[in-house]
Amino acid sequence: MIGVGVDVVDIERFRRSLERTPSMRTRLFTESELDSLSSRSDDVPGLAARFAAREAAMKALGLGLGAFGFHDVSVARASSGAPSLLVVGRARELADECGVVRWHLSLSHGDSIAIAQVVAE
Repeated sequence: MIGVGVDVVDIERFRRSLERTPSMRTRLFTESELDSLSSRSDDVPGLAARFAAREAAMKALGLGLGAFGFHDVSVARASSGAPSLLVVGRARELADECGVVRWHLSLSHGDSIAIAQVVAE
């Protein structure tokens, strides 16, 4: 195992940030992620979990915020519903340097928080 990262996001605080700065949606999330949540009546909990996944991936590599671009890590869902990380660009380069060959991702959210756990193997 290379590392483990966990991140928690306060959903209402994240919602207020998105309302104050609507351009954050496209700055933080890929078109595919936004499309995957577009049918939900409230996409903010899902977006908060995806943001947490990015931060957890950075932590799993032993890095901090700003180590790579937000679009360098994104969340995809298998037909079964299982989430997975897509890692490209600078994030992929850093992961390769650390010897990462596989990622594991778990996402969850409740009424007030979203959480992501990432394992870099």
